[in-house]
Amino acid sequence: MNVQVLNDSALLHQYRSGDRNAISQLIERHSRRVRNYIRMMVKDQDLAEDIFQETFIKAVRVIDEGRYCDNGKFLSWVLRIAHNQVIDYFRNQRQNKSLTESDAGYNVLGTLQFADRTIEDAIVSEQIERDIRSLIELLPEEQREVVRMRYFAGLSFKEIAEQTGVSINTALGRMRYALINLRKLIKEKNLVLC
Repeated sequence: MNVQVLNDSALLHQYRSGDRNAISQLIERHSRRVRNYIRMMVKDQDLAEDIFQETFIKAVRVIDEGRYCDNGKFLSWVLRIAHNQVIDYFRNQRQNKSLTESDAGYNVLGTLQFADRTIEDAIVSEQIERDIRSLIELLPEEQREVVRMRYFAGLSFKEIAEQTGVSINTALGRMRYALINLRKLIKEKNLVLC
């Protein structure tokens, strides 16, 4: 079996010529190196994966726009994008020094978690999550959507506003009413969530 391994420039040329598979090969070829670099910088697996995705999205966008100048140093170029993405992340973190509820140890209902989880805690948490998910289904669609995006997808209110086409204040208001309605439903159904 004769397998020809194309260099980065040849894969880029194929991609620009319409072969969508070529960019996948190129990303796969360098993914381990780029992931390791990002992970080393941020020291968080999930965050590293997010930045990795953003890095290659940006790289492909630049290539698609014809702004990438192939000088035979594709990996160096992608690593520079990754480095800039990491710097942007830390810069944003410094500017947004506010603590999120989950960072402070609060859950969706605003209760504070103090101790490490036991097996019993995990079982109870799963039941509570099932109960909450069923209650969320009873909310009006706009409120349901904001709750899902915030607590299950982990989006910021700015991202929620952008994705739903409303202002941040509207997204915040929908969340506020969703939480009020959830608390009413919990009371009505005599659920114990702790």
